[in-house]
Amino acid sequence: MQHPPVSALPLSGVKVLDLSAYIAGPYGCALLGDMGAEVIKIEPPEGDNLRKYPSTLASESRAFLGINRNKRGLCLNLKDEAGYEVLTRLVREADVLVHNFRPGVPERLRIDFATLAAINPRLVYCAMTGYGAAGPMAGHAGYDQVLQSMTGMCASQGKADGPPEILYGSVVDYYGAALISNSVAAALYQREKTGRGQAIEVSLLGSALAMQSARLVWAENEPRRIERDMRSGGITGIHPTREGHLYISANTPHFWRSLCGHLGLAELAEHPDYDTVKRRAAHAAVLIPQVREALARRSAAEWAELFGQSVPCAVVNRVEDMFDHPQVQAMGFMQSLSNPAAGNYVGLAQWAHFAPDGTVHDTAAPARIGAPTLGEHSREILAGLGYGEQDIDALMGREAVR
Repeated sequence: MQHPPVSALPLSGVKVLDLSAYIAGPYGCALLGDMGAEVIKIEPPEGDNLRKYPSTLASESRAFLGINRNKRGLCLNLKDEAGYEVLTRLVREADVLVHNFRPGVPERLRIDFATLAAINPRLVYCAMTGYGAAGPMAGHAGYDQVLQSMTGMCASQGKADGPPEILYGSVVDYYGAALISNSVAAALYQREKTGRGQAIEVSLLGSALAMQSARLVWAENEPRRIERDMRSGGITGIHPTREGHLYISANTPHFWRSLCGHLGLAELAEHPDYDTVKRRAAHAAVLIPQVREALARRSAAEWAELFGQSVPCAVVNRVEDMFDHPQVQAMGFMQSLSNPAAGNYVGLAQWAHFAPDGTVHDTAAPARIGAPTLGEHSREILAGLGYGEQDIDALMGREAVR
């Protein structure tokens, strides 16, 4: 499946200034870039700290490459008056600005909403914070696993008789990024009706709570401490096979009967003790040994092939198995990208397909760009703002720009 040209993507023509660091803010901007926006990543002279995180890539952080696709890079010293002037020129022609500074810092840097909206009233201004702009923790630094621990995610992830467990993969950051792109898109839509931009605040605390909406229901007269998880239990879960592990979901009557049939356990399919998800969970100690004994006859890959569409399942893969997975390839999710330091690499290129006429496009999308090196496009961006070569040299000489 091919993607439409960038010019046909829904945010084509939208200019985004990304002043954020780490994951949530930058990835929110990457998602906007995936939808066609022109994104400029503006880093301080020391660069985004994510560049310095441990990585098995020698030249650049793997996380930085994955988080910052589809951006041009500008290195700017906002504490220098000339560097600040460059930013104001960018703001005049920008549609969106995203940052993740703690409350109070934007005012000190003169990049708060009131200041920038006076320069460009159409600016959509999005602040990603740890805990929000109000309350006793507003000034605290917020990070993914800090918020996981605070909001009950780690306690829920841990086993009943074990310690709390971290959910690895920066799940709060990534969900926060999705909320950024969603909120910015909504604000751009509203701007089409009103002609004016607005300030948006997205927080990691709000993101962590939003992820747990199914748990965060406290009915009248319920005790405060009560089981709030919605795990199916019973058969649903990861099981060992002759070779490898297989995840199985058999919650509906249809899928339960299909699973039993494939496993040679037809007598379990209609047993009244096991005819609902709740009853199967209650009798897990009886059912799971029988299911696993049957699964031991084949490998995980063989069972997945045999089950096909009749039983929802997945071989438990490693993440690198996704690069050449046939379904991933068929959907065109991965693409060859490049970075001057890291060289050529394969990475996620698109996660949604936009087809205005409802048909699959026959032409390939123009090549998207990989994550930039620090200040990679500084000269190009400054020239686009009207700076001459001598002006650019002067800015770089005084280290207002790098």
